[in-house]
Amino acid sequence: MEYNDQIKNRMKRIEGQVRGILRMMEEGKECKDLVGQMSAVRSALDRAIGVVVSSNLEECIRLQIERGEDTEELIQEAVNLLVKSR
Repeated sequence: MEYNDQIKNRMKRIEGQVRGILRMMEEGKECKDLVGQMSAVRSALDRAIGVVVSSNLEECIRLQIERGEDTEELIQEAVNLLVKSR
């Protein structure tokens, strides 16, 4: 699967957030501030996972429909990936 610039930019923003958390740790920031930023990173990663899985699922389903193949197993695999990511 090819990953577009949108998802790559999303991951770069998350990377920047993580660097910011490390900087906060080095500066001795309060626990509640760190946890708030960590929670934001986790949320951003969850959204990124959703985008990657849904884009891949859409692409794979189109291919399988074009080939006349069943899509049930593929859909179940995508759901399992999402559940596993939590």
